[in-house]
Amino acid sequence: MKKLFLLLIVLGWNTVLAQDELISNPDGRRNVSLNGTWHYIIDTYETGFYDYRFRERKESDNGAYWNENLPKSKSDLIEHRYSDKSSIKVPGDWNHQDRQFLHYEGTVWYQRKFDRPKMNQDDDVYLYFAAVNYEAHVYLNGKKLGSHKGGFTPFNFKIPANLLKETDNFLVVKVDNKRHADEIPTLNTDWWNYGGITREVKLVIVPRTFISQYNLALSQKQDILGSIKKNTFSVSGFVKLSQASAGSKIRIEIPELKFKKEITADSDSTNIEFNLKNLKLWQPEKAKLYEVRFTLGSETISEKIGFRKVEVQGKKILVNGRQIFLRGISIHEEIPQEIRRAHDMADAKQLLGWAKELGCNMVRLAHYPHNENMTKLADEMGLMVWSEIPVYWTIDFKNPEVLQKAQKQLDEMIARDRNRAAVIIWSVGNETPVSENRTAFMSNLVKRAKTSDDTRLIAAALEVGYNKGKNHVDDPLGAFTDIVALNEYLGWYSGLPDACRTAEWEVAYDKPFFISETGAGALAGFHADKLTRFSEEYQEWFYEEQIKMFEERFPDSFSGLSPWILADFRSPKRNHPDYQELWNRKGLYGEKGQKKKAFYVLQAYYKKIKDREDAANRRKP
Repeated sequence: MKKLFLLLIVLGWNTVLAQDELISNPDGRRNVSLNGTWHYIIDTYETGFYDYRFRERKESDNGAYWNENLPKSKSDLIEHRYSDKSSIKVPGDWNHQDRQFLHYEGTVWYQRKFDRPKMNQDDDVYLYFAAVNYEAHVYLNGKKLGSHKGGFTPFNFKIPANLLKETDNFLVVKVDNKRHADEIPTLNTDWWNYGGITREVKLVIVPRTFISQYNLALSQKQDILGSIKKNTFSVSGFVKLSQASAGSKIRIEIPELKFKKEITADSDSTNIEFNLKNLKLWQPEKAKLYEVRFTLGSETISEKIGFRKVEVQGKKILVNGRQIFLRGISIHEEIPQEIRRAHDMADAKQLLGWAKELGCNMVRLAHYPHNENMTKLADEMGLMVWSEIPVYWTIDFKNPEVLQKAQKQLDEMIARDRNRAAVIIWSVGNETPVSENRTAFMSNLVKRAKTSDDTRLIAAALEVGYNKGKNHVDDPLGAFTDIVALNEYLGWYSGLPDACRTAEWEVAYDKPFFISETGAGALAGFHADKLTRFSEEYQEWFYEEQIKMFEERFPDSFSGLSPWILADFRSPKRNHPDYQELWNRKGLYGEKGQKKKAFYVLQAYYKKIKDREDAANRRKP
């Protein structure tokens, strides 16, 4: 015990604080928003975190920026203070809110006060963050609640009862968006590293023992076509409690179906299974959601949930037993007209509305989990979703600690969105270079995702090889994923678009084949002949040749595509002074929201596919 105590002293007082398990559906519980105006201090040298010997400051240190440190007399020396002069909006990235933040990577301290929420004597309060990019250290009234790494997944901390004051609770968050070689993502990415508290913050009020997580989905073992014929469906899942409470009664209700069931908790996690009649399935472009209520004691949690089955049958992707072609588009979490991270429902409606106008039935949310507004709205719109963790390019595949960070982000992504019928694919990464270490790393993530959730397909954007004059898809990771997905840019990064006319494709796996990216850059409004790079005409020609290749030369396992990308987005890698100016120009929408000529090419292709599918479905009995 003495050795452990000494170890904790060496590691630092804040190291011992563990992160609490993620609470599902905070919007469906009693909550108080902490969105709005916060104060900030830019701390490039991390003076508020380290002393002048670069040792982490002690909890009570007057120089620590998590302490309010109001002067007791005019002679007191205090070198920091939060002021209305330096204010920032939450949620939101810091980069777009003030010119001084444009290229800033480093530490910014956020601060605000709040009063104790209305609550019962036996209630607990959790502080919930929908996302902070990238590393967050959270302090309340001078005490550290905990820390979190990962810029795109939620986390929460239980507030100790003796720490919460009636008024003026002093909340401070140290936010650090510096890139590191041993993080997820790593140093090298092709998108803007927006920093800040980029998504919602709220207080969540719950009973001492509460339902922390839950899941309901169609059981994967059943024959879905047989279930449709019999009009009886098997549903399964689990309910997890915040602490073991054997014998507790949990009630599940689906009012529209007049369904009620009471189960008895046998531990902190209890499996559930039952049959439902007259259930209408969630369909692509025909969304059906049911209000589902979970009750434990005095608390009832309500959420809209859809039921569907996604599976692979040979070279086909099936949704509810019917083959589906994924008419997709890739999307970054960015509003180009305002050069900022998307953060509210209006932003989600813009991005998914643009995708719907294009004719999509699916979106690839790249290259990280997007705001929960996106998956919620996709559920309502009937848009299928590919959701991905930022295991991107050249991370440190040999480092077991990096693997743990990737696993944690994968777990948080699944925990947040496991009840979203729209999410049909979990992706464990993008364009990772083939090696034994990489394949071991990535296959570990695939297996983990399958173990956590058997109701979705698992994918990654694979590497494509070149063998005997053919584009040969034999990335060893494809042996583990449910579909073979890859990024290809024939006519942009190699040759001209007419190279598609002679390209041959060979897939080593008997699985559905999906193009997770393809695209070409174009500056919106720049017109020239089709041979001129960055003209709208070149991008238009690129899409025309790609589509001809898809229709004439692709494998019979071709199951869809999500071209790169819906809209232009910011990237420090794109430095051409005339055409790019720190923008990736592969969007079908320009930076002002205007459609480029290629938009109409892809829209026409998707309409042709949909018309063909609708005609075929009308002929079926």
